[in-house]
Amino acid sequence: MIPDINTKVRIRDKAKELFLRYGIRSVSMDDIANQLGMSKKTIYQYYTDKNELVDAVIEDELQHMQHDCLKCGENAKDAIDEIYLTVDQVIEQLSSMNPMVLYDMEKFHIRAYQRFMEHKNKFLLQVIKKNLEWGIKDGLYRSEVDVDILSKFRLESMMIPFNIDIFPPSKYKLSEVTKTIIEHYVFGVASLKGHKLILKYQQHRNKNAKNYETESGKHV
Repeated sequence: MIPDINTKVRIRDKAKELFLRYGIRSVSMDDIANQLGMSKKTIYQYYTDKNELVDAVIEDELQHMQHDCLKCGENAKDAIDEIYLTVDQVIEQLSSMNPMVLYDMEKFHIRAYQRFMEHKNKFLLQVIKKNLEWGIKDGLYRSEVDVDILSKFRLESMMIPFNIDIFPPSKYKLSEVTKTIIEHYVFGVASLKGHKLILKYQQHRNKNAKNYETESGKHV
């Protein structure tokens, strides 16, 4: 049989949707096959086992995240704007994501977890460092901020919302915990000038949110 690239992508995308919603361990190859209306045998013609499918899903997700992250940097007016554009992007990504995904990867899919850690420790660390340097240069972040220490602090604080012992999914929303931690971080590094800009951005965003809710209400 000649593999069909469209079928391979369909399998990966359906697996991604199910893994992110329910966690990786909770979703079996049978579940994916049933959702796609195909046999499990067909899936195994494209992916030798669940590990390989998880690898493909994580690689695709990381590529999307890196693309979106770089776009935030390109579109931002300043370092604080980049943080808020990132908040929007992260909330959209995490709003339907099960925090168990990271736990399942670490426990059962070590190759995918190592790929995620490489993305975190190389790509994300550079993004954070560049943002800090940009903010300091423009006077929006405090000049005495230690870029090396704070970038690593920010990197590790990204992982806290995924700790299901501290923030059990039954009680906390992953996106809300993440947003709160990011806002705490940006207030911590900001200068007085930066604080004023943060408040300005927050007012603008709250106003836009209210306008959106009003407009949505009109169309209901």
